[in-house]
Amino acid sequence: MAEGVVTVVAEGIKPLGEFIIQQAKFLSGVSNQIELAQNELHLIRGFLKDADMKQQDEELVRNCVELIRDAAYDLEDVIESFYLKVASRRRGGTVKRIVLKRFACIFNEGLNRYKIGSEIEHIMAKLSHLRSNLQSYNIRQISGGESVASAFKRQQDRRRTYAHEVESHIVVGLEEITGTLVKKLVREGKRHLVVSIWGMGGSGKTTLAKQVFRQNEIKRHFDCFAWVCISQQWEGKVVLEEILIKLTSPSTEKRKEISKMKMDEIAEEVCSIQREKRCLVVLDDIWTQEAWNSIKAGFPINEKTESRILLTTRKKEVALLASKNDHLHQPQQLDDNQCWELFEKIAICGSDKTDLEIDAEKRKLGEEMLKHCSGLPLAITVLAGLLSRRETVDEWKTVLGNVNVCIMRGTNVPEREKTSQECGVSGVLALSYDDLPSHLKLCFLYLAQYPEDHEIQVTRLTQLWIAEGFIPSTSEIHGSIELMEDVSYGCLTELVQRSMVQVGIYGFSGKVKSCRLHDLMRDLCLQKAKEENFLGIVNFSVGPVSNATVIGKVRRLALYLDENVKYEFSSENGRDGHIRSLLYFAPKEFKQKWNKRIIRSVFNDFKLLRVLKIENISRGFELPKTIGNLVHLRFLSLKGSAYRALPSSVSNLVLLQTLDLRGGFISRDTKIRNVFWNMKQLRHLYLPHFIYGYSVSGKLSFARLCNLQTLANFSIRKCDLNDLVQLSNLKKLSILPTGSGKLEKLKDMLISRNRTYKHLRSLSLEVIGSGDGDIIPSDIVLRCPHLYKLRLWGEMTALPKELPNLAKLTLIKTKLKGDQIEILEKLPNLRVLYLGWCSFESETMVFSQGGFPHLEFLTLHYLRDLKEWRVEKEAMPCLQRLHIVECYGLQALADGLQEITTLKELTIDEMPSRFCSRVGEGGEDFYKIKHVPSRIITNIQRDYEMEEAAVTLIRN
Repeated sequence: MAEGVVTVVAEGIKPLGEFIIQQAKFLSGVSNQIELAQNELHLIRGFLKDADMKQQDEELVRNCVELIRDAAYDLEDVIESFYLKVASRRRGGTVKRIVLKRFACIFNEGLNRYKIGSEIEHIMAKLSHLRSNLQSYNIRQISGGESVASAFKRQQDRRRTYAHEVESHIVVGLEEITGTLVKKLVREGKRHLVVSIWGMGGSGKTTLAKQVFRQNEIKRHFDCFAWVCISQQWEGKVVLEEILIKLTSPSTEKRKEISKMKMDEIAEEVCSIQREKRCLVVLDDIWTQEAWNSIKAGFPINEKTESRILLTTRKKEVALLASKNDHLHQPQQLDDNQCWELFEKIAICGSDKTDLEIDAEKRKLGEEMLKHCSGLPLAITVLAGLLSRRETVDEWKTVLGNVNVCIMRGTNVPEREKTSQECGVSGVLALSYDDLPSHLKLCFLYLAQYPEDHEIQVTRLTQLWIAEGFIPSTSEIHGSIELMEDVSYGCLTELVQRSMVQVGIYGFSGKVKSCRLHDLMRDLCLQKAKEENFLGIVNFSVGPVSNATVIGKVRRLALYLDENVKYEFSSENGRDGHIRSLLYFAPKEFKQKWNKRIIRSVFNDFKLLRVLKIENISRGFELPKTIGNLVHLRFLSLKGSAYRALPSSVSNLVLLQTLDLRGGFISRDTKIRNVFWNMKQLRHLYLPHFIYGYSVSGKLSFARLCNLQTLANFSIRKCDLNDLVQLSNLKKLSILPTGSGKLEKLKDMLISRNRTYKHLRSLSLEVIGSGDGDIIPSDIVLRCPHLYKLRLWGEMTALPKELPNLAKLTLIKTKLKGDQIEILEKLPNLRVLYLGWCSFESETMVFSQGGFPHLEFLTLHYLRDLKEWRVEKEAMPCLQRLHIVECYGLQALADGLQEITTLKELTIDEMPSRFCSRVGEGGEDFYKIKHVPSRIITNIQRDYEMEEAAVTLIRN
């Protein structure tokens, strides 16, 4: 991994060094030192390739590698700090006299070029000495290593999109037990039931539970569903609160009420729902009997009810405590044939081979390796993912040899005794890490910071990887037109393809939106991160933190906050000021008050921060002026936090790439100053949500943000429209609610200047007001010819017609006439359509023959005028999911739905009882949807409830 660090440092200081070298006439000595340092780093990389492979077994090599890693970081710190000081003086003027005067200030401050040159020379000498030590340990220089840019280019060339297939194969061997569990859950009569699945890590417990959860028979039988992960860090009240929210889908106001309830009140509420309705609650990954005992009061155990619990655990005693013996199930280890079936599918799926047969010699090698997987699906998929990238018999032989080495290494682990089965699985997983190229090792280890079972948002993860320097500038990838974000996403997909990262949610485009680590893979990630001193974790949920919690020169810290444990942390806990990343993981709406001393310590003690994430701190706090001293910051997120102002010193953060200001509880008193104008590196800017929620002095300026790709919550009232027109590289834009006159002005500016947003993929426009002229101009949309996603909230006279790439469309309060459906149904690539509150004002809506050729997901939500819906022959031939919600006037389901054989899921929510009776079994409309595997009817509205709900929505 040290090779990866050195490579990242070498790539990172390259542009800094080039700038300083350009100033060579004023910085003689320093520029030469930087050039020599770059050469030394490239030279030492060749030795680290060999050293990284040998350090596992040789302590001297391991120590030497660690010193090299720290020295590389120190070198980057020195050069970057110097660069920032030089650059800040250069911005003051270009005349030679001014430059010399400003450089004189540097000398007066004690940071003169001689001192900097001396520091660089000292680090270089250290690196040279360490390189000599490596040679004395018989570490050889491996020549011909590819550059980071070349590695990424190779990754780009061989990138494939078969993650869906890999996920589908892991159900091999689970078909029979899945059927057994489904029958048990739906056919055991009126008595509460707890069904437990237990087994060792990687045996497929969660996969089996997911298979059961997704079955159509399950979806039809139960009214309400909740899936919660318990994990090792559990809190009974939080678990029950999450179950209650998932079973009831409460409004924002109701959620606030729930958060104030006591635990016994929440438990009684959860119990009551399970008595009244048929609920399925999945409790995934319970580790202890204490965890079960803390939440069982929330279930009507031993009562007459058709609600059920499906529980997964590694501990048999936990399963026995929750279930009777006849409700205990254990996924069986796959037999030899099943192991090979799973292995072969994935190994071939990831290769260029089209023949489904692997030649005899490879099969023999594969079977030998599979012996170490102990029939566990996780180990098999990881091994197969690794071999899918190997094309020759010799490459498979090499992997077999490496597997044996890893198994032997596993038997020598001193921390605890391992069975041969555990050693085999651990060895296979460790091999998957060893096989990663250096840049992917860094990306993988970064995942260790996330709490157990944490759902990792991919967009945010890719931004963090870029901020950390793991992803090179695409200008270095010759011939590539991909953005750094695309390259970063490619790293994530490669980890998925290697089965080292699991997919959480796929987006409508087929891209991964969220991901997670399997428990065993997270154990490996934590172990390797600790060995490499890659990051430290401070867990307040297990009690107060002592100064000895973090040991060594750790450069990344993740802090897990807990509502019940007082937060106290400063640089003393980190042992030094070399922290580069500080990420706080707090429960939603974390209410613990931070005093000024705590806040100051964050911004004063960690001067070299590149990444700072302070999210979900809901008690108000002041950001100190010293935030402007964190000049190395690439990433800053205050999402969901109640900061009271944005100090003007934030304008000093010129290296920022991502800035997220979507704070919680923003008020009129919150001040957002014009601090963005000089952030030329900024790529993603998320402004606060609310139009009236913050104050500004003058207009916010974005004209110089030439690299900006994301601009969220742009307020025309508070920002300069001229700047918006100039941001030609935007990929995502959302404009806050505004009067339509402002949008008209934007339209006129775009047309008069002949501006087109050629790169824009996602657009959201919102208009407020009730005047006759308050409409959304469709011409703005037409100025974005390559839109993939579009959200329109506000009145329109007509929809734009020329949107050939549009895949997802959301319409709310657009008040369109029924004939506008003809425009929508002709969009050639539309896959997702959400027709929301008052989007159409027609009593009749017709989907004509052949309309919506690729539509897969359709939602009709509160179309208050709609009485009749007709679907003609061959309309929506690809429809998979249909949701009808709060369409109180709709008399019947559309004729023609019975012809749509692709429809897999129908959800009827908060509809009148008369409508629900028609679509239920035996009803007049049942024949139209009886072929649909999953039919869910929830929250049936009685007449008086329907009228109250309608009045409430109209008032809003």
